[in-house]
Amino acid sequence: MSKIALAHGGTIDKFIGDAMLVFFGDPETKGDVDDAKSCLRMAVEMQHQIAGLNAEWRNAGIQDPIRVRMGINTGFCNVGNFGSNDRMDYTIIGAEANLAARLQSIAEPGNIVVSYETYALVRDIVVARALTPITVKGISREVVPYAIRSVLDSTGKNIEVFSEHLTGLDFYLNADMIDAGDARHVREVLQDALKALEKRTPPNP
Repeated sequence: MSKIALAHGGTIDKFIGDAMLVFFGDPETKGDVDDAKSCLRMAVEMQHQIAGLNAEWRNAGIQDPIRVRMGINTGFCNVGNFGSNDRMDYTIIGAEANLAARLQSIAEPGNIVVSYETYALVRDIVVARALTPITVKGISREVVPYAIRSVLDSTGKNIEVFSEHLTGLDFYLNADMIDAGDARHVREVLQDALKALEKRTPPNP
């Protein structure tokens, strides 16, 4: 995850338990729009990498997958060296950074949720669904979150990801990552799964 963050131009602030805090725009920026798009593409690539790791671990006998929620926000924060002569950290602080953490908390496992401020900057490369507005301590405005459904990569190609995790279902599909040789097998697996599901829950007439 760290390598992916750095490759997209992100600054790794800190690790908080099993979480990462990454920000864009300092010490270098490509502008609000490009920084937001880089952050979003970083998040998508991280989700792809996690899906690949889950497949490897499942083959190794690890049953439960790792599912990661991600939140992205755009706003003004304080960035710099904070602390004392005994302990100094280069970090980001402010309510807008806290909002990113709140967006992460409302995302479904394996999904990405962004604020309207971020959505407005990346709307030409995403398909997203508006969620119920929320309020956040320290922020006076009502926040409208958007759940990301698909993203265009840097070449303009659509990256569409299907992800759902329920009891008895652990599903992640990125058709762009499946080569032509495996596509037929994937179709057969999905068709067999649908047949099994129809036996369990017959469709309504």
